[in-house]
Amino acid sequence: MNPPSTPLATHLADLRKSYERAELNEAASHADPLQQFNKWLSEAISAQLPEPNAMTLATVGSDLRPSTRIVLIKGCDERGIVWFTNYESRKGRQLAGNPYAALQFHWVELERVVRIEGVVEKVSDAESDAYYKTRPLDSRIGAWASPQSEVISGRGVLVANAAKFGAQYLLNPPRPPHWGGYRLKADRWEFWQGRKSRLHDRLRYRLQDAEWVRERLAP
Repeated sequence: MNPPSTPLATHLADLRKSYERAELNEAASHADPLQQFNKWLSEAISAQLPEPNAMTLATVGSDLRPSTRIVLIKGCDERGIVWFTNYESRKGRQLAGNPYAALQFHWVELERVVRIEGVVEKVSDAESDAYYKTRPLDSRIGAWASPQSEVISGRGVLVANAAKFGAQYLLNPPRPPHWGGYRLKADRWEFWQGRKSRLHDRLRYRLQDAEWVRERLAP
């Protein structure tokens, strides 16, 4: 007879990790959060982490229910953080009704998290066109083939759509009018560095009178 299994909740309660890789202090951090972010992102890329460009995007719909999904950062400068997606998806519809969103990067191996909040707007058609042209052909056809977030009867719908638009556009599909980029213009950043004894380092930057105010938050 097999022994009774231990409830999963018991195993979960026992999962612990001591964060001891690095520290984050005011003296060593940039006064400009964008520079601090670029430094950490560069370090995540140099460390060859799996998909260091992956970020969680949180939006809120008209029903006030928040939702999250993973998207990929495709640009970052003083204008904001850019990603590309289907404008008619759930996130697209939510952003159309409420343009505020939050982003989060979690670089587990470096024991770091970056949280970013701000207002979102669509990038220009020229920017969307330029990026779309750099995508692999299959991805460009996929933007036409997938009615993102809509209920479909099965994967065969996607396969059939891909074949249809592949035959229609061959090697030069134009950018779909329902697909393009968004840019989040940050007014709040938070950098989290795991520390021993759960006394983590948290530095928040908030925009006040066009200047960044840097503050330490309790973990």
